Amino acid sequence: MLNKVVSSLQDAVAGVADGSTLLIGGFGASGVPTELLQALLETGARELTVVNNNAGNGEAGLSQLIRAGRVRRMVCSFARSSNPLKPNAAAFSEWYMAGKIELELVPQGTLAERLRAAGAGIGPFFTPTGYGTRLAQHKETRVIGGRGYVLEQPLVGDVAFVKARYGDSAGNLTYRYASRNFGPVMCMAAKMTVVQVDSVVPPGDIHPEHVITPGIFVQRIVECPNASQ
Repeated sequence: MLNKVVSSLQDAVAGVADGSTLLIGGFGASGVPTELLQALLETGARELTVVNNNAGNGEAGLSQLIRAGRVRRMVCSFARSSNPLKPNAAAFSEWYMAGKIELELVPQGTLAERLRAAGAGIGPFFTPTGYGTRLAQHKETRVIGGRGYVLEQPLVGDVAFVKARYGDSAGNLTYRYASRNFGPVMCMAAKMTVVQVDSVVPPGDIHPEHVITPGIFVQRIVECPNASQ
């Protein structure tokens, strides 16, 4: 059986190329692969397109990449920090207002479905969400059965960074509660998936019924036992 465990965060993020589309799991502060993002900062990769639910959460992780000038374009649903006490804490707001970063705003359900479509290998799909709004500009629209729809494209990533609770050496994953969020669809939608886990367990320790992401969708896994939730 393939052993997908790497020994360090540096090995986990090695080879992420300039200009890559990077899918980053997480919802607010839950399930964010912060340690992978900080390791990526050290590699110097730049001109990244980042797909994430929100454009950073506080100053750690994605905000560090943005402040370092590594992110060219954000694709997200919520382009502000999710911290209600510091709504502008993340770097994105500052950089966007200065014209230093591009933004594609995508409704949350549409974002998840575009990722799922990429992972399932299906083509574009019609959704009523966004019809008649600025989000539909420059996109194909149709009226079907009296209801308006927008054509949306699958969203493929070059690399996905995901956080899980447990993973075995074959890459099978299980998540901790809400930290699951976009992880499963991002693993499927990326050409290479890198996962940080709280604990690596032996093959067979995760009951088959508890495997949320099968190892076939994971290429690298690294243990980060002291990571935040």
